[in-house]
Amino acid sequence: MYQFGWFSTGRDKAARDLLKAAHDSIKRGEIKAEIAFVFCNREPGESAETDLFLKLVEGYHIPFVCFSYQKFKDEFKRLRNYYLERSESHQIPLSRGVKSMLKHPWRQEYDRRVMANVEGFHADLCVLAGYMLIVGKEMCSRYNMINLHPAAPGGPTGTWQDVIWQLIDNKAKETGVIMHLVTPELDKGPAVTYCTFPIRGEPFDRHWQKIKDKILTEIKTGEGENSPLFKLIRKHGLAREFPLIISTLKAFSQGKIKITADKKVVDFKGRPIKGYNLTDEINELARGAILEEGY
Repeated sequence: MYQFGWFSTGRDKAARDLLKAAHDSIKRGEIKAEIAFVFCNREPGESAETDLFLKLVEGYHIPFVCFSYQKFKDEFKRLRNYYLERSESHQIPLSRGVKSMLKHPWRQEYDRRVMANVEGFHADLCVLAGYMLIVGKEMCSRYNMINLHPAAPGGPTGTWQDVIWQLIDNKAKETGVIMHLVTPELDKGPAVTYCTFPIRGEPFDRHWQKIKDKILTEIKTGEGENSPLFKLIRKHGLAREFPLIISTLKAFSQGKIKITADKKVVDFKGRPIKGYNLTDEINELARGAILEEGY
């Protein structure tokens, strides 16, 4: 059975909805796999939203591991300062392990602890599903990890807000959603799956018309994220995000797409591809939601 590792901060309802969508699709036999474990970078009691997420995981009887990045960060910095102060004043000699800790940033050490905590599980593919940390080079190398980014291949990087503002500023004609291989370079990993959709024509053109004589700073300081065009692009993107993630998990579990040992994305025959284009499938799945919401 194909195995997924699931990484999430569990910070909001979207994180719960995504896990539920994947779990339900597995139960229906659409995704021929199982979630081997869930890793959360918060621990019980740190956030009410995360507690709801962990309760959902527990209800699904999925093994989970929690390791607080905030607590680790605070403790790491405290220890680092402690040893630095004493080494500088020659109060204590430093062991090799302590010297190594002082040399490396806390995020690298955190990733190493995460890998140690999930070492007992097997995962063919790890899915970052609302995981609010940047994964370092060592962890990217060890696991095949994929992440959602709300833009088409080669499109803008950054948060979904950054992406939309860049699309508006560039007067873009289309955008999309991509699942990409996680690399140390943020949002720059090779495409695994993707879909595209136009942001011209109906119902977009009338909103482009309203801002045609405005510069970006005017829109940002005026309506901001309440700009009808901004909201419309976001809604059309959201309508495709869950379908793309679920279709991607299906494709992996069915062997339609794979990641090789040297981190190449290949099709079922082992041929390198520049992402699996799911545009027709995802746009069809999104159409119902778009009509239902009336946008």
